[in-house]
Amino acid sequence: MTELPELSGKVALVTGASRGIGYGVAEALVARGDRVAITGRNEDALKEAVEKLGSDRVIAIAGKAHDLAHQAEAVERTMEAFGRVDFLVNNAGTNPVFGPIADLDLDVARKVFETNVISALGFAQKTWHAWQKDNGGAIVNIASIAGLAPSPFIGAYGVSKAAMINLTQQLAHEFAPRVRVNAIAPAVVKTKFAQALYEGREAEAAAAYPLARLGVPSDIGGAAAFLTSEQSDWVTGQTLVVDGGLFLNAGVA
Repeated sequence: MTELPELSGKVALVTGASRGIGYGVAEALVARGDRVAITGRNEDALKEAVEKLGSDRVIAIAGKAHDLAHQAEAVERTMEAFGRVDFLVNNAGTNPVFGPIADLDLDVARKVFETNVISALGFAQKTWHAWQKDNGGAIVNIASIAGLAPSPFIGAYGVSKAAMINLTQQLAHEFAPRVRVNAIAPAVVKTKFAQALYEGREAEAAAAYPLARLGVPSDIGGAAAFLTSEQSDWVTGQTLVVDGGLFLNAGVA
């Protein structure tokens, strides 16, 4: 980014943000003037993301989302660098298996839940105690339409995202009125993470969407920017479906 906006005074922590949806969210928040801490597993990818986003506005903390020490370090370093953490965007996730849930290795299922659900709760707890409990803020959990309806061959991922949606409601109830908590449920977004769902057949995949295209990270970034803005001050406990109209086809033969 060549020209950075005036600082908003707000600070966000975005997990899993070296690329894809997380990067799109970080980019949207930096574009409105927020300072942002991003996390991810790959130090080189994080360094590249910081350089593109602006090293005077963005810091990076490398580590695995489910690791408790990493969660603590990410929140602590955000507080040390910026003095506050108004917004948390839980984007880090995994889906290491593709196949019927009847044959799913239960150790893989545990890994999916540990990364997609437990880590989100851990980050929420830590940002709550570090800043939000006394100062307010907002949390956005990146869920999926797979958490709203059966999704063949990615069943464990879908069940974990359903849990994340319920976690959103639980946190929204408990953290009110100081902190608003909402979720975003995207359909297929063009990222490396989702590549297996459209690679080599993008036109065919996009044909199922009334808006005639797959999502891109900036679509989710814009939604996250809204849910962490004053324009959504009376919105909490909700799941915003960002799906290009895909669910409009439900029940149509």
